Amino acid sequence: MTSYIALLRGINVGGKNIIKMADLREALGALGLARVQTYIQSGNILFESNEDEEILRQRIEQKIGEDFGLSIKVVIRTSEELKKIVEGCPFTDEQIAEAESSSKGESLYVSLLLEEPQADRLQELEAFDAKDDRYWIVGRDIFLLFHQSIRNSRLANQVEKLGVPATVRNWKTIKSIYTGCYR
Repeated sequence: MTSYIALLRGINVGGKNIIKMADLREALGALGLARVQTYIQSGNILFESNEDEEILRQRIEQKIGEDFGLSIKVVIRTSEELKKIVEGCPFTDEQIAEAESSSKGESLYVSLLLEEPQADRLQELEAFDAKDDRYWIVGRDIFLLFHQSIRNSRLANQVEKLGVPATVRNWKTIKSIYTGCYR
């Protein structure tokens, strides 16, 4: 079986799209997924399955719609893909420390995209003046380093304009999920 991580977009944020993790584990277990675990309340689910990513994504999105009445996008990575994300951070410790020194909170994030963006959309992003903020694209993942705050970043808004469903996690959460995959 393959170990997967499903990352749900926009649940339990600001009092909207509320799903209790115990209910979510039960719902996904009912789909026949094995060893279902959740990490924190923002919709990070580890599980095992023999099905491929696209089928899993569709089944999970449908189940969430049926059981919770929500239309939620789900982004899936294998544990090996998550390992590559954690081990492949393109920013140095010095760059991260510099960003964190001027930030009020987390500075390093990863935007996990459903699929790779179209070339013309990437060109628009490349033409954008991100000021002090930096990004690095690796396939379906975009590493984001903010010098102020993700909430005030114009770069974060530009990433949203890539036209690809995505969900964002801070580095601490990414590493926590990764640790959970390799217990």
